[in-house]
Amino acid sequence: ALGCVIRGATTHYEHVCNAASNGLLRVSLDSGVPIAFGVLTVDSLDQAFERAGSKAGNKGAEAAIALLEQIDLGRQLQQGRDDG
Repeated sequence: ALGCVIRGATTHYEHVCNAASNGLLRVSLDSGVPIAFGVLTVDSLDQAFERAGSKAGNKGAEAAIALLEQIDLGRQLQQGRDDG
């Protein structure tokens, strides 16, 4: 999952961040499917841009790569069980 939550003047930010995190965890646990958490939680639009391919790297791309690595590892483990 990729997204961005930018802090505002209310506590809504915390609720959205917690709901996104808990929801994605629940989906992964219930489905057994690996889920990448590529949701930026930032204080400003500038921070979001920094993490989306600027100064701080591209966190979305990093999450996608991590997910592909998880999928590959899962396949390797399954193949080892099938072969063993």
